[in-house]
Amino acid sequence: MRVSYYSHGHRTASGEHFNPGGYTAASRTLPFGTRLRVTNPKTGRSVVVRVNDRGPYVRGRSLDLARGAARALGIIKQGTASVMVAQLN
Repeated sequence: MRVSYYSHGHRTASGEHFNPGGYTAASRTLPFGTRLRVTNPKTGRSVVVRVNDRGPYVRGRSLDLARGAARALGIIKQGTASVMVAQLN
């Protein structure tokens, strides 16, 4: 699955205040509150994020991660990455 990240915004589609340093994600289809384990196979790093926004709106991308989650996964420099995603709930 291809992901990107975003680091600006005021409110999410769920109505929450956007926290760029948080461990949240935007998905076009998953319900708000869905928890996902996102793993970067190149680094072996993994984070758990919660869906609280809608997006991404770029073809070929499945999730937008908050900058904090992207940093923890080590994908800030490249901007996008292929990751493995497992739904936890």
